[in-house]
Amino acid sequence: MMNITFKQLRYFEALTRHGHFGRAADDCSISQPALSVQIKELEETLGVVLFERSARQVRLTGFGQEFAERVRDILRAVDELGDLARLAKDRMVGRLRIGVIPTVAPYLLPTLIHQLNAVHSGLDVHIRETLTQKLIAELLEGRLDTAIVALPVSEPGLVETALFEEKFVLVRSATDASAPVPSPEGMREMKLLLLEEGHCFRDQAVSFCNFRSPLPRDGLDGSSLSTLVQMVGAGIGVTLIPEMAVPVETRSAPVSLARFQGDEPSRTIGMIWRKTSPLAPRLLEIADVVRQAADQLRQQNTHLLPARPVSAA
Repeated sequence: MMNITFKQLRYFEALTRHGHFGRAADDCSISQPALSVQIKELEETLGVVLFERSARQVRLTGFGQEFAERVRDILRAVDELGDLARLAKDRMVGRLRIGVIPTVAPYLLPTLIHQLNAVHSGLDVHIRETLTQKLIAELLEGRLDTAIVALPVSEPGLVETALFEEKFVLVRSATDASAPVPSPEGMREMKLLLLEEGHCFRDQAVSFCNFRSPLPRDGLDGSSLSTLVQMVGAGIGVTLIPEMAVPVETRSAPVSLARFQGDEPSRTIGMIWRKTSPLAPRLLEIADVVRQAADQLRQQNTHLLPARPVSAA
């Protein structure tokens, strides 16, 4: 029987993910020489080279790629054994790894963390903020317990549960405050500032305006809603933001807000987790806390949101 240790598998997975000994060692909180020794011992135990090494990068060999798939399954299964033990307790305790998309995280998390600490005082919450596709990948690999994203994600290995609906508002220069609210078709004639590729919020804005492909190239692809709002304040164009972002993003920019008439653009925010996760019953409890946090935030922000227009252009 091969003497492969669980620690070696963890180090192998980290090196596979980072492709760099230094970054993998930092991730594992050990020295780079210690990580190198463990990887070398693993290769000697297997009798096969797992990585091609160069001065700047390491890459998996053909066997290493096959080995990595099995290792991910093993590590995920071990993590789920721990989750099974946590489920047997009367309440949710220990580490909870939550992923959140960038157009939700800065606005919902302060309220959510406060409520989680109040309701589940034994939780050690770890937050990961990144794009939806990365969150899905990390969930499937077992590196996250759950994620808060815009639905649907339509991933066969994941469960989706809706949390709340959220409208989008139009952000224009303060000088346009009295101008008629454009229709979706009228938005196509304006310089619409969008988040960069990869953000689901970008796709939702494009869908509402029914842009024809390819998209206009004379706008701005921003990495955050904050950048877009500040550019609108500088007179560059218009943008859309979700309701929960209004208090944070518009407090320091000379902009005006408006709602659309008729069917307003919106999104469904929900939670996702692996179908095989033993934590599923506890995650449903967490989902209730997220709903309560979102409802509290909505009530706090009501007076800051614009009223619906009487008529549209």
